[in-house]
Amino acid sequence: MRRSFIFIIFLIFNFLGREASGEVKEADLAGSWYPASQTKLLKMLNNFLESAQPKQIEGKILGIISPHAGYIYSGSVAGYGYKLVKERASQIDTVIVVGFNHRYPHKGIAVADFDYYQTPLGKVKIDKKISQELIAYESIYSLKEAFYNENSSEMQVPFLQVVLGDFKLVIIHLGEQSWENCQLLGDALYKVLKDKNNFLLVASTDMSHYLPYEEAKKLDSSTISEIEKFDPFSLYTKSILNGNLLCGYGAVCATMLALKKLGADSLQVLKYANSGDTSPRSERVVGYLSAVIFKKTDKPKEEEEEMDLSKEDKKTLLKIARQTLESYLSKREIPEFKDLSDRLRKIQGAFVTLKKHGQLRGCIGSIIGRLPLYLTVRDMAIEAATADPRFPPVRYVELKDINIEISVLSPLKKVSSSDEIVLGKHGVILKRGFHQGVFLPQVAEETGWSKEEFLSYLCAHKAGLPFDCWKDKDTELYVFTACVFSEEEE
Repeated sequence: MRRSFIFIIFLIFNFLGREASGEVKEADLAGSWYPASQTKLLKMLNNFLESAQPKQIEGKILGIISPHAGYIYSGSVAGYGYKLVKERASQIDTVIVVGFNHRYPHKGIAVADFDYYQTPLGKVKIDKKISQELIAYESIYSLKEAFYNENSSEMQVPFLQVVLGDFKLVIIHLGEQSWENCQLLGDALYKVLKDKNNFLLVASTDMSHYLPYEEAKKLDSSTISEIEKFDPFSLYTKSILNGNLLCGYGAVCATMLALKKLGADSLQVLKYANSGDTSPRSERVVGYLSAVIFKKTDKPKEEEEEMDLSKEDKKTLLKIARQTLESYLSKREIPEFKDLSDRLRKIQGAFVTLKKHGQLRGCIGSIIGRLPLYLTVRDMAIEAATADPRFPPVRYVELKDINIEISVLSPLKKVSSSDEIVLGKHGVILKRGFHQGVFLPQVAEETGWSKEEFLSYLCAHKAGLPFDCWKDKDTELYVFTACVFSEEEE
C-alpha cells in the first residue's frame, strides 16, 4: 500500500513538473548561424546595436522589417531597427514575428504553438492567448514542424531578447506567400491586436539573392523605392513579376496590411547593405534591409488629448478610487463599475496617492497603460493602500482621514539629456541596467528641489544607484506629464 502511494505521488509531481515547464522550442541555429555561447552572442549583438546609428523617427513604432541571414552577414543591418526598438522597450510587451518557411512546405499559415522559445540567451514565453486566437481562423493552424531549422523567425529572437528583456512572443510562418494568405493574415492580426497598445510586428525578409554586387545594389535600390511607398499590393505584384525582390515578400506585405489597419501611416528605411559590404566580397551577394513602420504623432496635440479629462471624469475616477478602498478594506471585495464615459475606457497609466493629514500614506501606479483608465485607478488604489513597502497596510478606520490624489500619465518620451527635463512639468523615469526609479511631476513642487537635487535623489533613493548616475551616458531618462487632481480640490 505504501509503495503504491509513493508511486502515485511520484506521478503527480512528474505531471506537475511537466506542466510547469511547458513545451520548449529549442533554437536550431545556435552554433552555426550565430554563436552558441551566451557570452559571445551577447557581445556580438551589443556591438551591432552600439554601432548602429538609425535616423530617429517621430511617432509610435508599430513594426519593423528585419533581415534573417547569419549574423556575420546581416546582423549589422538588423541592429538599426532593433536599436530604435530598444529605445522604446518600455512601450512593448508583445512581439509578433512574421516569417515564412524556406524548407517545410505547407499551404496556409502556421503559428508556433509551443509554451516557450529558447535560445542561448534564455527562454521567451509564447503568448498562447494571441496564438490561439489566430489559430481559430480558417487556414491558420498549429504546425510545429514548420518552426524547426527556420531562420526567418529564429534570427529575430536573440535580438528581441537583448533589446526588450521581458516580453511575450508570437511566431507566424506563411507556407505559400499568396496574396490570399497575406490578406487573411493581415486581417487576423488586425482583429487580435486592434484593442492592444504595446505590441510590435517584425516582418522577416532578405532582399535580392546571389546577384553580382553592382547588379544587386541596383535591383535592391529599386525595391527600396517600392517599399517606401508603403503600398502592400503594389509591392506584392512587383515581387511576383520579378521574383527576386524579397524572399519574404508575403511576410512584409501581410505585416504592412495589418499595420495600415492598425493606424500606421509611415515607413522609413533605416539601413541597406549586402553581404559584399558586411563580409569578404564574393561574386554573388544577398541584400539586407532594416526599416521601421510607425504612426506619426503630433506630440503636443497628443499630450493635450491624453490629458483631456473633463471635470466629471475626474470626479468619477476619485469616486471609483474611494468606493474601491471602502469595499476592499472592509469586505475584501473589488467592486465593478458600469456606465462610464469612453474617455475613462481608454488605456492609460495612472498613479494613486494616499495622504493622511497631509502626510504620504501610500503611492503606487502603473506607468505604462495596460488597462482602461478606470481599471488602472481601481487597481492602483488597492495597491497604494496595501502594497506600498514603505508603509503598513491602510486600515478601514483610517479612510475617513485619507485624501486621495490621482495622477493620469501621458505616454513616455525618451530624452537625450537632463536639459530637456522641465522641472514641475515632467515626471521622470530613470533606468540603468536592472535599476529603475520614478518621480511624479509634483515631487519637485512639493520638495522645492532643484533639478540636480531632483535627479540625484531619483538616482539614489528610487533607483538604488549613485547620486550622480543621471549624468552617465549609460543611464536612460524618460519624461512624462501628468494630470493631477484630488478630493481636496472637489
